Amino acid sequence: MIARTEARGEQPRLHVVTGKGGTGKTTVAVALALALADEGRRVLVCEVEGRQGVSRLLGTEALPYQEVELAEGAGGGQVVGLAVEPRAALVDYLDTFHGGVLGGRGARASTVLDRAGAVEFIADVAPGLRDVLLVGKVYEAVRRTSTGRSDGGEPAYDAVVLDAPPTGRITRFLGIGDELAQLAAGGPIAARAASVAALLRSEQTAVHLVCLPEELPVTETLEAAAELRAAGLPLGAVVANRVLAGAGDGGGSRARVRAALRRALSPEDDDGGGGSGGGAEDLVAALEAQERVRAARVAEQRHWLEVVRGAGRGVRELPDLPGGVDLEGLYRLADDLAASPLPSPQDAPAPAGGAA
Repeated sequence: MIARTEARGEQPRLHVVTGKGGTGKTTVAVALALALADEGRRVLVCEVEGRQGVSRLLGTEALPYQEVELAEGAGGGQVVGLAVEPRAALVDYLDTFHGGVLGGRGARASTVLDRAGAVEFIADVAPGLRDVLLVGKVYEAVRRTSTGRSDGGEPAYDAVVLDAPPTGRITRFLGIGDELAQLAAGGPIAARAASVAALLRSEQTAVHLVCLPEELPVTETLEAAAELRAAGLPLGAVVANRVLAGAGDGGGSRARVRAALRRALSPEDDDGGGGSGGGAEDLVAALEAQERVRAARVAEQRHWLEVVRGAGRGVRELPDLPGGVDLEGLYRLADDLAASPLPSPQDAPAPAGGAA
């Protein structure tokens, strides 16, 4: 699904998936993870908002703050899940960078601060630090190798998919590392923030925007694309979700359906003897009315798809699933994503004039 050509350089290993609330960004993130696993890859899907959307979609127990296997791909790959929680990430950070004992009593720094209520205090007064710690946990997963460190050995994960905050917060969420690196006067916090910021701006990262083919989601997607581009963050694809199928071969098939309905529901078979309310003509009229409504929705969606294509990014369409997204539907979306390449930042030039 991710085209691999040496001419285009290294392909993304961190896929950040964001979108306006209600567009199905978590669904797309999980489907993308499954699609990558179908290629035989080991994939980590992370969520950072505490909603447990990943576990609900896959029908598993709530994700803990540890990596757990969730599913296997058709090609032998694996999907591993992780819910990154701010408090646990802060404790993790304290133990990693300030892991020595305090006071000669064998108490870890995080334990002492936790008992004093300092963990909650830090998270409350420094939300920027909280976001850096959330992304920092994802950063660590991207960089980790089979040796357990960021150097030597094979990557622990072939790809990491981040179910990120919505588009209204995504630029600040991904750009907070720069801000914190500037505010922190050196030390491990500044170094951590700078490392996170460097990864997010590198060719290893792609930020994918999920939208519905409707006015408000498309407008917010274009605004987010402009903000991300201005911040120097690498845009991947626009994924248009819940796209209605076209009308097929049009009038010919519809005429055959109408004729079949009239034959099947002839007046003599009608309980009302051909009266109003139950005959073929009433059913055909109702279906034609529904068809007109659907045709209007399809035309409107096509308009907004053209608008979002004007952003200069590759657009992938995912179908509307009338029954909602159950496990079978989730795998269908994964198959659709696996069927053709998902554009990466190197695939599409910025639009002329610097517009989003």
